This record gives sequence, structure tokens and C-alpha cells, in this order.
Amino acid sequence: MKKTPTPSLATRAIHGKKLFAYQGPLAPPIYQTSTYRFASSDDAIRYAQGDPTVYVYTRYHNPTVHDVEEKIAFMEGGGAAVLFASGMAAISTALLSLSKAGDEIISTPGLYGGTYRWFRDELPRQHITVRYIDPNRPEEIESFVTSSTSLVYLETPTNPTLDLVDIRAVVRHTRRAEKKLGRKLPVVIDNTFASIINQDPFALGVDVIVESATKYLGGHSDIMSGVVIGSSEYIKRVRQVAKYLGGCADPFAAFLLGRSLKTFELRVRRQNENALALATALSRHKKIQRVIYPGLRSHPKHELAKKQMSGFGGMVTIEVKPVKTKTPVDAAVAVCDHLKVAVNAMSLGGVESLVSIPVYSSHIFMSDDELQRHGVTKGMIRISVGVEGIDDLIADFEQALKYA
Repeated sequence: MKKTPTPSLATRAIHGKKLFAYQGPLAPPIYQTSTYRFASSDDAIRYAQGDPTVYVYTRYHNPTVHDVEEKIAFMEGGGAAVLFASGMAAISTALLSLSKAGDEIISTPGLYGGTYRWFRDELPRQHITVRYIDPNRPEEIESFVTSSTSLVYLETPTNPTLDLVDIRAVVRHTRRAEKKLGRKLPVVIDNTFASIINQDPFALGVDVIVESATKYLGGHSDIMSGVVIGSSEYIKRVRQVAKYLGGCADPFAAFLLGRSLKTFELRVRRQNENALALATALSRHKKIQRVIYPGLRSHPKHELAKKQMSGFGGMVTIEVKPVKTKTPVDAAVAVCDHLKVAVNAMSLGGVESLVSIPVYSSHIFMSDDELQRHGVTKGMIRISVGVEGIDDLIADFEQALKYA
């Protein structure tokens, strides 16, 4: 029998597994309910005996949410997926499902500020520690691993500096460390900035993907959501922990996310194109000291980007050139306040271009030493490039930069 070829990513994002012989509503219904009627108490008994097909309570499972979870798992090549109310709910639940008091997480240091502050401020309360390797020396994993190590965590491209971590190298050195430990050591990646369009972590050997679905998967700045993708066995554990932590996805938000996935590839491809064009134009501007974008040859890890990414993403970070009359952060503020097309707002991944100043947003409440370790400067502006006309965007930044 001839094997049916795996559909393209665009087809999977639109249809999920509802292909070929599927019959039913084209748009899935929204099960906006907290609980479910039983036909009889036999249903409750079946649920108590472990039957996952019995719906009892939306904090545990919901048909609308399940439909989108199934689609994302199919899209990204995972065994299963679970949706959450936010990206941070996804990250915290994913890691707590793998770690307990006394454990240690090994991480690369370039992280989303919310993740870093959770590592810094909250995990110690649960007696879980985090040790940071040099991201340019992934071989340090082998010497850092102890009997208490629960997982290896990385984010690439990093937020907001767009540094890259060699995913294959992290996986390779983790697998070597596993042999010494004599047990599995999961590698978990935050793939939010790249998304599956631009980077396929499972193909590179990663075990677990976490994403803020608020961003590129949602893409319209109108929902909050997060997702964890991994093996079916691991996702069962995540679901159990999620029941206790309570960060479940809302059915209506899941419905909007499912609708957004239908244009996912179209949006992200256009954002990739716009980001490269904008980064190229801004790299020639006299008031910009530095443009950071993996797709530019000037990026120190451009060659690595070409190896592990299929597209360079929609995020661009610029550093305004210092002037005598303004501090770096004041110059960055002046630019953001004079933009007319791009929006001064905190978030990313939507169809609208957004700008934010990391020291006032993602990396707020960090000391100068912490900012330096993260590579964040006070004159940085993070740009989430949208799908507007590229000539409009370039002209908008050119006029705003006059005020830097």
C-alpha cells in the first residue's frame, strides 16, 4: 500500500488531521462551558477509571481546546500538545512537570525577561536552582550536569538581543551527559521568536517545545495563550500538573487561536520578508549604531542561522546611536514616540508592527550587571515587524529617527 505523504506545514495549519474522509463543521464549534452533562453515572465511573474520552470539567479538557492542541501537535511534529492561558503558564508548568525540590536546571543565559525573573525570584522558593552555561560553549553542559540535574533549557533566537544558540550542539552535549547519568535528560526550548515556520527543534533533537501562542501562532494581538509540545507520555504528565496549577486555556481563546493558524504561514512568511527589508534599510541609517537581525551578514552568527533556521524571523533589534543632547534611553524613547505606523506597545508576533524598549519592558527590574550579562543596552529598541507595506514601514522609521 502506498504511504500517504505528510501534508505541508501550511496544509496542516489549516486542516490539522481533518483531511480526506473527515465530515463535519468547517469551523469547529466553541464549547464555552465549564462542565458537562453525564448520560449517566457510568460516565463518571469511566472517567474515574481513567477513560480520557469522558469530558467532565474544562480545566481538565475541552473539545474546542483539544481540537487546537491536536492541530498544533500535528503541525510541529510532536506526539501531543497542551494549551495554556499564557506563555508563562506553559513555561512554568512544562518545567515544574520535570523538576522537584532539590533539582537543578541548566540553562543558557539569554532568556525572555519573564522567564529569567521566574528563575531568579520564584524557583529558589521551591528549592530549584538554575545554573547558566556560556551559550558559546555548549560543551559546559557535560561538566555542569550532576545527579540533581532535571533538564536543559534554551531559547533561540534570544529576546531581545537575537543571539543564537547552537541547538544541535546543545543536544549533542546533553546526550553525552545522559550516558554519564544513566538516565534521560530532556532538552526544552522556547521557540517563540522563530516559530515552527523558521525553526524545527524536534528535527534538531530537542525533546520539548514551549511557545507563547499569544505571539506568532495567534498573530493578531487579541488572545493570551501558551503551548507545550512533546511526547504523548510527557504531555500526560504536563496535563496532570496543569490541573493543579490551573493555567488552563479558555475555549474562546482556543477557537481564535485555531482560526489564526489558518493564516499562520502567510503571516510569518510576510513578516520574514518585511523584517529583512527593514533591517537592511536601517543598517544604512546614520542615526543607528547597530542593527541586529540573523538574516544580515553582519550578524555574528549569520552562518549558524542559515544552518538551523529556514527563515530569519520577524524580529529586528536596533540600537540608537548616542548623542550629546540625549541619553541612549531618551533617544530610544524619542524614536518610539514619533512613529506613526509602527505601534509603541509591549508584545510581538502580531500583524501590526510593534516597538518596545527592553529596559522598560521585557528586561525591566534588572540591575546594570544583569542587563550586561543579557547583552541588553539602554538604547535598544525591539521591533516586531508586521505585515504592513514595507515602504510605509521604512519611511516611518526614517521620519521617527530624526528625533533621536
